[in-house]
Amino acid sequence: MHVVATAGHVDHGKSTLVRALTGTDPDRLAEERRRGLTIELGYAWTDLPGAGDVAFVDVPGHERFLTTMLAGVGPVPVALLVVAADDPWMPQAAEHLAALDALGVRHGLVAVTRSDLADPAAAGDRARTELARTSLAGAPVVPVSARTGAGIDTLRATLADVLAAVPAPDASADVRLWVDRQFTVKGSGTVVTGTLPAGTVRRGDLLEHAGGTLRVRGVQTLERPVDEAHGTARVALNVSGDGAEALHRGTPLVTPGAWLRTDTVDVRLRALPGTDQPPPERPLLHVGAASLDVHARPLADDLVRLRLTEPLPLRVGDRAVLRDPGDRRLWGLVVLDPAPPALRRRGDARRRAAALVDDDGRPSATRELARRGVVEADLLARIGVPVTPDVLRAGRHLLDPGWADRRAADLTAAVAESARATPLDRGITLVALAERLGLPSPEVAAALVRPPLRVVDGRVVPEEAPGLPAALEDALAALATELDAEPFAAPTAGRLAELGLGRRELAAAARAGRLLVLDGPVALLAGADAQAVEALRALPQPFTVSEARVALRSSRRVVLPLLDHLDRAGLTRREPDDRRHVRD
Repeated sequence: MHVVATAGHVDHGKSTLVRALTGTDPDRLAEERRRGLTIELGYAWTDLPGAGDVAFVDVPGHERFLTTMLAGVGPVPVALLVVAADDPWMPQAAEHLAALDALGVRHGLVAVTRSDLADPAAAGDRARTELARTSLAGAPVVPVSARTGAGIDTLRATLADVLAAVPAPDASADVRLWVDRQFTVKGSGTVVTGTLPAGTVRRGDLLEHAGGTLRVRGVQTLERPVDEAHGTARVALNVSGDGAEALHRGTPLVTPGAWLRTDTVDVRLRALPGTDQPPPERPLLHVGAASLDVHARPLADDLVRLRLTEPLPLRVGDRAVLRDPGDRRLWGLVVLDPAPPALRRRGDARRRAAALVDDDGRPSATRELARRGVVEADLLARIGVPVTPDVLRAGRHLLDPGWADRRAADLTAAVAESARATPLDRGITLVALAERLGLPSPEVAAALVRPPLRVVDGRVVPEEAPGLPAALEDALAALATELDAEPFAAPTAGRLAELGLGRRELAAAARAGRLLVLDGPVALLAGADAQAVEALRALPQPFTVSEARVALRSSRRVVLPLLDHLDRAGLTRREPDDRRHVRD
């Protein structure tokens, strides 16, 4: 399916032309038919030879209904601009063309209507001149008369050619459907309609909105029930769930968890013809089918930060329109960053503008990482930035290589400082490093480790373990002297304290491979466990704790934790009666 939106000045024959193309009157309201004036969005469709199903969104042309017009064209990729042969170039034609240009609509055509009442050449030439300055430059111009039927077949053929050049949307894309109509059907409940630009909606799907989660109970396209609809398409969804009755025009329905709802965005503005001043502080934002008040804070030149009155699911590259509610001036905009940093300190706005100065609004993981340094991969996905497999990853985070190199130097310095401050500790934990350096996770800290540092058991340590402090070396020498003759006569806690061997010193010596430290604490020289196994192997198997105590010339205070250690190490096997075997 293709979806085409009309545009043009009031009473230039947009609805009449749609009726001639489809056989359906898009004006739904009795008042519209009575006044001959489109007030609300109208819908009609046809099977167009060479193009298949084509749905039309007919928009009002009167200046009072510009908000409604923008809601109709916002999500639509193709425009049919209508100008009358017997009228000059009119204000609403210019305004509608400016809006299409602001939204980046690049596919479309011009129909010069009422060509039976005046020579269409002048109107066609003026339309080409006006289009030449916009995204629709070069669009074909076709003179028609809906009253006589002249040119209608040519218009159909030209429209089919235009639609053939429209790139096919991604059926697997995340869904974002801007509701443009909501009503209730007896026996079914809430129904919403909208233009699905990409992605797929299926019966049974879940969709999110600001008020909760909805289930899609039914899907229709062109008034036909279907199991699923692929963008681009006009769809009607029968929905139920959280806040279904509160849905309204401008409500975005999205794939759960796939979009970032943001109330702050950095954008680049483009002044449209007739607009040579910056926007007011409180302009209106038109995006998709939504219209809402925003606060505009200039950053520099054409860069502006917008604060929205309600969060919307926006992505990098989204196009929208800003409008001055006082004098109807328009600005086009492209979203550069839907998740910008806060501006808290003096000079932050200037620095932010410098970071955005070369941003063209096209999603780029390289640019995002260079700007952010480190970012969650999920955030980039939700703001519409694809990531290639070669990006440096650390757990759920992505790292910019330049940022990683700079922070790796900070990490190396932090490890050195920790070693000076706590020489008994072997390195520093990844958790402590992440906290000290303000990193988002220990995984990021691990990714910053560079030789000669390495990660061992969750700690960052030098490649070669540093020597122990001199005082600790003296204490270990004294302990070794005491254990020389009786290797299992471990000193008491009091004696260890006299030697200056507290828990931290014992732990440092154990990490350095100098001591075997058991519960108690019991401190033996390294290798005492292997020595004990040889002594116990000489006993009749199995042996008791008392027999082990005698063989090792030690006490139960030492032997019990030593035997437990041998059991855990798989050197001995404990029997149900508490006797043990030395394993072969």
